[in-house]
Amino acid sequence: MLRLIDQALFAELSAAAGQAPRRRVHRNFHPDDVYPAHRLLVAIEPGSYVPPHRHLNPAKDETLLVLRGRLGVVFFDDQGGVQRSAVLAAGGDAVGVDVPHGVFHSVLALEPGTVIFEAKAGPYVPIAPEERAAWAPAEGDAAVPDYLASIRAVCLGAAA
Repeated sequence: MLRLIDQALFAELSAAAGQAPRRRVHRNFHPDDVYPAHRLLVAIEPGSYVPPHRHLNPAKDETLLVLRGRLGVVFFDDQGGVQRSAVLAAGGDAVGVDVPHGVFHSVLALEPGTVIFEAKAGPYVPIAPEERAAWAPAEGDAAVPDYLASIRAVCLGAAA
């Protein structure tokens, strides 16, 4: 079935993300979790915490493109030191990033209504313990708001 990716879809997803407990929602274009190519939209709102993680499988590089709004992306070394950060913006100079496997990273919405397109190889496999950043708070931890504010500041400092 033909699926148009339009502003109405972005608005629908952003509204759902604003109501979601994790402040983000996905709209998959691949038919199921075992499909070999995963293509999806992610609507992400400020305050959504994507814990730093990496994908160790060499087939799990991922590409992110900002379709609406602004997204901060942060890359870390194995001890949690920030290696690089960037602000990606729809229609801006930097609109996306290709994240190589094995690199710790996190993303965060820098404005309401942010929608990204993500592509990576399937099948879906949950993040393994060795792919989680032991130095970052886990989702739901009381330290998350302060940590999220710190990586937001890093991103906004990079944009200055």
